[in-house]
Amino acid sequence: MIPLQPPRRLVDVEIDGETVRVPEDATVLDACAAAGKDVPTLCHGDTLTPKNACRVCVVEVAGARTLAPACSRKVEAGMSVGTDTERARHSRKVVLELLASSVDLSTTPRAAEWIAEYGAEPGRFGEQAATVAQPPKVDNDLYVRDYGKCILCYKCVDACGEQWQNTFAIAVAGRGFDATISTEFDAPLTDSACVYCGNCVEVCPTGALSFKSEFDMRAEGTWDESRQTRTTTICSYCGVGCNLTLHVQENKIVKVTSPHDNPVTHGNLCVKGRFGYGYV
Repeated sequence: MIPLQPPRRLVDVEIDGETVRVPEDATVLDACAAAGKDVPTLCHGDTLTPKNACRVCVVEVAGARTLAPACSRKVEAGMSVGTDTERARHSRKVVLELLASSVDLSTTPRAAEWIAEYGAEPGRFGEQAATVAQPPKVDNDLYVRDYGKCILCYKCVDACGEQWQNTFAIAVAGRGFDATISTEFDAPLTDSACVYCGNCVEVCPTGALSFKSEFDMRAEGTWDESRQTRTTTICSYCGVGCNLTLHVQENKIVKVTSPHDNPVTHGNLCVKGRFGYGYV
């Protein structure tokens, strides 16, 4: 017998004047997606519990005193949501300005598009704006940590922790503006509890964590996603059946990801599946 989940009650929610019907435990972001609304997100991960860290996805809920993060706010029957109100747009603009003035968003997908869309001006804080600029940490041959691009979304910590890997190799160290993602006692990654599964790299939204191959190609100016093909296949190392998506440029595998909707891996892999493609 195939186990079936209990049916979920549907509720009607109004998104920018349009009524959509979604399951009662859905988030506002789910409802926005059902309505075809493009709400910007950074810290949201489709395989992780929302952290509400970046606040780029805020929307205006009728009757609410404050703006609500769409990624975690659950829908309610009869809820009326505005995704493109003046208040929501102004908040996103300021958040983008604060982020772009303190971290490097050059490898963050769609960041430049959102900055232009919301008219954000990170440069208005002046040349003396405090940044988290620091040299990339290259202490292994698999992936690079460039914390100058880190927005502290905590997705890597969650993926390494209790939500997926349960390795707990990394955590947040420091307080306030000095907070950063770090290994225990800031030890080199090779001396930490890291098992090099790369699941933190998979969920990083800004490129603060990247494949060593991608990091080197970007430094050389040869990284070009428009010239890359993606082929999904089955990992050949064991019998679990993990799906791999091979990113190939000029007939060479440059990195490996995994489909987030795969029921076996949910985007997660082990060190062999993600980095052991040299034999190909």
